[in-house]
Amino acid sequence: MVRRFGDFASAEDAVQEALLAASQQWPTQGLPESPRAWLIQVAARRMTDQLRSELARRRRETFLVQGASIAVDPFDAPDHDDDPLILLFMCCHPALTPPSAIALTLRAVGGLTTAEIASAFLVPEATMAQRISRAKQSIQASGVPFRMPTPAERAERLSAVLHVLYLIFNEGYASSIGPSLQRVELASEAIRLVREVRLALPDDAEVAGLLALMLLTDARRPARSGPNGELIPLDEQDRSRWDGAAIAEGIALISATLPLGRVGAYQLQAAIAAVHDEAARAEDTDWPQLVALYTVLLRLSDNPMAALNHAIATAMVDGPTAGLALLDRLDVPGRLAGHYRLDAVRAHLFEKAGDRAAAIRHYEAAARRTASLPERNYLALRAARLAALERKTVVGS
Repeated sequence: MVRRFGDFASAEDAVQEALLAASQQWPTQGLPESPRAWLIQVAARRMTDQLRSELARRRRETFLVQGASIAVDPFDAPDHDDDPLILLFMCCHPALTPPSAIALTLRAVGGLTTAEIASAFLVPEATMAQRISRAKQSIQASGVPFRMPTPAERAERLSAVLHVLYLIFNEGYASSIGPSLQRVELASEAIRLVREVRLALPDDAEVAGLLALMLLTDARRPARSGPNGELIPLDEQDRSRWDGAAIAEGIALISATLPLGRVGAYQLQAAIAAVHDEAARAEDTDWPQLVALYTVLLRLSDNPMAALNHAIATAMVDGPTAGLALLDRLDVPGRLAGHYRLDAVRAHLFEKAGDRAAAIRHYEAAARRTASLPERNYLALRAARLAALERKTVVGS
């Protein structure tokens, strides 16, 4: 719809109205022969009606004629499989600031809610809503055409594009909100799109690194949840259920990329994922190597989540007290203060240190703060189990 009408915000509204109409009509009237064409036709009618209203108010005859002529018979329109990729690069236009471009793309291409995007950026939902609204207005005002950018434009926007795909994948692999632990369709779409980017830029090491990271991480998906959708942590997963083909492809990619010498953050994260995936058992994990990789990663990118994982790896090598000391540096505004993952990791390290009371306190705090139901259940269960052990210890004494 953006490609046809050139109005980003209105196209989004029209598609949402078409989806709402589908949810109301399809259950009783049956699925149309071509659901995609049905949605396009209904959305196009909404856009045409809006354009007629705009014409009466603003005298936009030319835009009306063009819009109506394009939208008359969407069933005959060619199938544009590359539309999501074009929209991805369009949203990452340099007219937008990087945070606004990423937020808009997560909304338009990834389909994430404003609350999910706010969670990824660690900002209030109202702040993110304003950011997305301003980004739509900027795209509209810029008049940027809906087409695949030139090679020079692709290079200019690549960093934002990769970051968006990274965040879309993360939300698909570990949903931040709602009853489901994973959103497979999001993770799969992120992998598909990064493969498309790699076809366009086959020599870019960070594109290859991001694809490797996604494959190596997504390979664990079959073992991450139990029969009732409950969370199974990495060290308790049945590794025989991991996707061996995805692991082999990811390791081959990163093995071919790292020696090139242009090492970036995605390649390092892929190397970290490979260390985990190559361990036949959790106790075989090469934690000293992970500490070294995280140390290099933090020199390239001051990412608080990377720092959190660095603290975990340090605790596995030097003991929980060393890891807890590193966590204190993250408990400040602008880092991870108030984030449930900080409480969850603290709880885990206090548990390993034998301080059950502190572990229970932080598990409970993390459970209250997360918006993911499976994670909340997992954290609450950990707290309950420790509390039961604590009661037995008191009774036994």
